[in-house]
Amino acid sequence: MPHQFLTREGTPLPSNVTAQRVMVDNAQWTAIAQHLHDTGACLLTLWGTDDRDRNGLFRIYAAFLISKKVIVLQHALPAGTTVYPALHRWFPVADRLQRAVYDLLGLEADSGGTRPWLQHGGWPEHCFPLRRDVSAATTYPSHPRPYPFVPVTGDGVHEIGVGPVHAGTIEPGHFRFSVVGEKVLRLEQQLGYTHKGVAKRFEALTLQEGHRLAARVSGDSAVAFSWAYCAALEAITDATVSPRTAHLRALALERERIANHLGDLGALGNDAGLAFGLMQFSILKERLLRLNEEAFDQRYLMDYVVPGGVRTDLGHRLVRTLLDESEALERDVSALRVMYDNHAGLQDRFRETGQLTPALAKAHGALGLVARASGIQRDLRIDLPWSPYNDLRPVGALCVDGDVAARVQVRFDEIMESLRLIRMLLERLPDGPIRVDLPSLNFTRLGLGLIEGWRGPVLVALETSAPHDIRRCHVHDPSWQNWPLLEHAIIGNIVPDFPLINKSFNLTYSGHDG
Repeated sequence: MPHQFLTREGTPLPSNVTAQRVMVDNAQWTAIAQHLHDTGACLLTLWGTDDRDRNGLFRIYAAFLISKKVIVLQHALPAGTTVYPALHRWFPVADRLQRAVYDLLGLEADSGGTRPWLQHGGWPEHCFPLRRDVSAATTYPSHPRPYPFVPVTGDGVHEIGVGPVHAGTIEPGHFRFSVVGEKVLRLEQQLGYTHKGVAKRFEALTLQEGHRLAARVSGDSAVAFSWAYCAALEAITDATVSPRTAHLRALALERERIANHLGDLGALGNDAGLAFGLMQFSILKERLLRLNEEAFDQRYLMDYVVPGGVRTDLGHRLVRTLLDESEALERDVSALRVMYDNHAGLQDRFRETGQLTPALAKAHGALGLVARASGIQRDLRIDLPWSPYNDLRPVGALCVDGDVAARVQVRFDEIMESLRLIRMLLERLPDGPIRVDLPSLNFTRLGLGLIEGWRGPVLVALETSAPHDIRRCHVHDPSWQNWPLLEHAIIGNIVPDFPLINKSFNLTYSGHDG
């Protein structure tokens, strides 16, 4: 099974899962969180629920990754209380997560403040859209309020505001630079412009429909999010997909990884003044997407992973075509890598630009590609492998320099490894059905799916409301962890290098804002 777990309230977890849910009170929430920090755990996500219609309580959840296990803390707030102990003193990313929980649900961390994060005046200040008594159909006039940026003062310091509307075709985000000359002293982001009410929309869908919305949380991670959703649902329903399904899902996931890395490598070359790189990598990505459409009926695989299986199968001819494409891609990417590595102008722009030290990456809980480029070897396909990765034994990419060059190197390495995995998946593709029916539910359950997408771990926490409905679905992209690190990586660099550094992270706005 993919990395997933389920739990019923009041019953122990099965012994064969790699996750544990712990129900805690205020003191235990704090003590366990501190212990997890001290033992090297990473905070994956934080979310809340409104269960007042069932038992009069709000609940707050935190999911942690430690070693080869996921731990979920569940804290039922005392009746009449909307305050819980803050986590950001140990896990810095929790500050933004706590602010988002307050914007959406009105649950407040006992320190850290409630400066708006997702709230851009689209609903009244004291209205919380994820509460049960707020209708999804309610509309409000927009009254944007000034965002209280942290000021930087001193001789020669001035501010440069960039966005939220940008010159290119790009999602909105505001970046406030405090600079002396062109050197950046501080960067502060204001995101949330693409908040689209995903969590509330899930509540209007059935369990069999939710995978389509999950795939559209962040379009460049459609396979990762839809697989994470389906993994959670399959855990809830005690369903086991066929080995053929697992291979086809992994094939789609690795092709998604390659497509994004190809696009990024071209864009990074272009941002450093090598338009030829953009053209060549764009050609390779276009070839891959066209073959996606031939093999899977979609260029971007929004609807390929479905509950219990996948939408379409592969015939022998397409298997051969995909194998041939892998060989051609490996040859072409290898040639372009030699060119990138030996292009003096490119390397001058890449090296020592936007450095994120391993110590800082570790302290702030970096995830995914960004973490691996800063010396943190963490990849769920290796650390917590699920079928078929437990048989494929992926090899992790790692670099310790933490600069743009390192993030480029990790992308090249991951493309080559994904091509190797794709060949193994196709050559070992087992026979069998591509879809199984999921049993009906007659109880409420909480399930979690965790998939290593191309940016890092993608998490879906799904709570059902028997027999067919979604009570709550929380989705989390690793960009939450990595956006704050971009603010650190730009310090000491010059403003014109920001587009290059930003692209080397390539974090999602849409998946982050939700």
